[in-house]
Formats: sequence, C-alpha cells, structure tokens
Amino acid sequence: MTVAAIILAIHHGTALREVEGVANARRLADTAWAGGAHPIIVVAPDTEGAVSEALAGSPAVLAVPGPESGGPVGHISRAIDIARVEVHGTDAALLWPARMGWVDAETVTSLIEAHGADRSAILRPAFNGEPGWPALVPVEHFEMLRRLTPARKPPELLADLAAGGAPSRLVDLGDPGTVHDLDTPRADLPPYEGPPEPPAEQRHEWGSPAAAGPDESPDPARTVG
Repeated sequence: MTVAAIILAIHHGTALREVEGVANARRLADTAWAGGAHPIIVVAPDTEGAVSEALAGSPAVLAVPGPESGGPVGHISRAIDIARVEVHGTDAALLWPARMGWVDAETVTSLIEAHGADRSAILRPAFNGEPGWPALVPVEHFEMLRRLTPARKPPELLADLAAGGAPSRLVDLGDPGTVHDLDTPRADLPPYEGPPEPPAEQRHEWGSPAAAGPDESPDPARTVG
C-alpha cells in the first residue's frame, strides 16, 4: 500500500514561508516522509530556484504547476500523474494545502493506517469534529476528481466527490494542526491530543529522526515540469 503526499504550494510565498526556521515546503515534505507518505510531490512555482534549493536533500519531487486555467483540480491531477509515474503502485493521495503547516507526522501515519482498513473511502482528519487537512483520496476516485470543475477549490472538490457517490468519512485524530493553518501561531494552537495508541504490533516511531536530520546531499530537488 503506497500513499502519496501532494503538497499544494501554488503561491510562491507559501512554499518559502519560514516556519520555525525552515522553509514551509521543506518542513511539510519532511513531515509527510516521517509519517510514511511516498512519493512526495510539492506543487510550487520555482522561477528562481529557491524552492528547489529548500527541498535539497529531501525525498520530495518538485512539480511545476499546470496552467492556471486548469484550477486546483488541474494542479492536483497533474501531481497525481507524477506520483503514479514515481511509484506505479500508488493507490491513494493525501491532498495537502501548504498553508496547513502544523500537521503532525503521526496524523499522516494514522490516515495511511485508516486507509489500509477502508480502501474506498475518502478520509479527512478532524479535530473536535471539524474537518481538516490533508485529505486522503483513494485511487478509484482519481478519474472522477479529474473531471470536476476547474473553478472549484479543494474543499469544494471533496464535496463534489462525495456528491458523486464517493464514500467519505472523518477520522478524529486529535491534531489541531489539521484545522488551524500557519496564520495561527503554534503557541496559540489548542492542545495536541493525538489519535488512540496503535496496537503494540503496529507501533510506529512517530516523527522519524531522519526527517529532522541534516541534508545528506547538496543537490537540488528533482523538478518535474
């Protein structure tokens, strides 16, 4: 089972915004990797190479956004295509607006585990019942997603998929970062509660130390587009 992370940083400033001393795009890529997502596709403009430099040494692939006329669904569909080229067996994708920079790696892992038990449903993390991000969309809904109206924003796209018959459900994971974006300082976030502890035989090392370590390579991120 392979779940990709598609980080939507369409606005240049969103990718390079500094969050706790690290470029947001890099921080999100590291969080996605620590949580078990693979491949990781960062959709962001990079006319001056700064985003590629920020992603250097990370597992992320930088994807140049498609035409603006294609809207969010165009960017998402293109990223899904890239993910499926990177890993042929990709069977779901986490749609992750880059403004949601406080999501915990444990939330990514929990969504992937929930997908393993429910392979058809669109899964959204929730905090105190409020839907959040990233949203996990299984492969069987990719073609329906591709046909949706370009003008629709990501929350509307999920609503359209549900209206079209795609099953969906909330998974309350106790992570305030799923509903509070970077405009909320970390100090002002509600307390992190976390998901129920996984069974002993399925324990994970939440927040892999590898993700927090120094770059192993000075090479810029590989760019597609």
